[in-house]
Amino acid sequence: MKNKVGLKEAISIGIGGMVGGGIFAVLGLAVSIAKGGTPLAFLFAGIIAFITSYSYAKLSVVYPDKGGTVKFINQAFNKGVFSGGINNLLWISYIIMLSLYASAFGSYAPNLWEITANKNIDFHIYASAIIILATAINYYSIEVVSKIESYAVVIKLIILIAFIGIGFYGMTVVDTSNLHQLSPENWENPIYLLAGGMVIFVAYEGFELIANAAPDIVNPKKNIAKAYSYSVLFVIALYIIIACVTVGSLPFDEIATAEDYVLAEAAKPMLGNTGFTIITIAALISTFSAINASLYGGSRVSYEIAEDDELPHELTGQLWNQPIGLLITSILTLVLTNFLKLESISTAGSVGFLLIFAMVNLSGYKLAMNTNSKKSIPLIGFILCLLAFIILLVQQFKDNMEGVIVALSIIALCFVGEYFYKKRESR
Repeated sequence: MKNKVGLKEAISIGIGGMVGGGIFAVLGLAVSIAKGGTPLAFLFAGIIAFITSYSYAKLSVVYPDKGGTVKFINQAFNKGVFSGGINNLLWISYIIMLSLYASAFGSYAPNLWEITANKNIDFHIYASAIIILATAINYYSIEVVSKIESYAVVIKLIILIAFIGIGFYGMTVVDTSNLHQLSPENWENPIYLLAGGMVIFVAYEGFELIANAAPDIVNPKKNIAKAYSYSVLFVIALYIIIACVTVGSLPFDEIATAEDYVLAEAAKPMLGNTGFTIITIAALISTFSAINASLYGGSRVSYEIAEDDELPHELTGQLWNQPIGLLITSILTLVLTNFLKLESISTAGSVGFLLIFAMVNLSGYKLAMNTNSKKSIPLIGFILCLLAFIILLVQQFKDNMEGVIVALSIIALCFVGEYFYKKRESR
């Protein structure tokens, strides 16, 4: 029983997966798109995540497997080009998330220590260095990775909840001059509110990590569903309140100036430079722990896919006692981080996970008889994910064509690559 996961631990996995580096990386981006309606944008994204968590919960109980999402897709669609393409997209989406976290680290770190006189150069140095450091730790000891994550979850939650308390008091009692920014006249139109929610959807994707722990969860029929719902609902509330405090504390022009590190800037009105420093440190801890955990998860995903014969079997091999996928994941993360803008990374990540979650919902619908699910809920989840996917692509095509091209190219590469791999294997 010592290896079993209780309800509290399962909820921690879900919360830790979501409250990683995502909120620090994409909050400013969300405000730039949705303006005063940013809390609503986070709500829209949260609703889709919550409905999708129903499919995950039902599938996790009946098909508990450390492969998680990979297992569900293969169970519903059998092993072929389609399932392989979706699973490949899952691995690449992990890499995109890693790039997002590294970009956030690279944006926050120069505010504490400037290496050169050029912040852009500092960004690349810090973002690259943290990927290399996390890779070295993953090779050194998985136990160290686990300990870092467990401590980081507690630290970042304490700091974020303190930020909410102090910030809320500041914007409602000390200085109410920016509170009007939350009123409906400062909201963007509904399409931009939806698009804002979808661009930052990556901030919610981490709840799917509960699926990987499903085989070890105590009393799974009862606890798995609770772990998903409690963790997602908690994070929805947390994100909405953080968005309210940020928009209610800083003028829009200051948010735009500090878009890449806006959460730290939002701590300044009440706590000055001390608050800025504390939130910056929290961001560095959060993004570092998220990179650590996602490198571990990404390398295991590539191993699971290769084991299911949807990627070359060479990926089941090891290098320095770790899956070869760890090194490949790290190298690809370095490339994406240093060659793509934050907005393009966020768009590509959200597009990827919306498509993956649409397919998980479709899996839930197809396997509803086996999982004793209400077919209407996975069907609604599938439709919402697909609509969000389309809305995000259409809106971002106008404002961020590079991100759309990158996202669609990655999707195409995953399926075309799988097609030729299957063709080669059949020979």
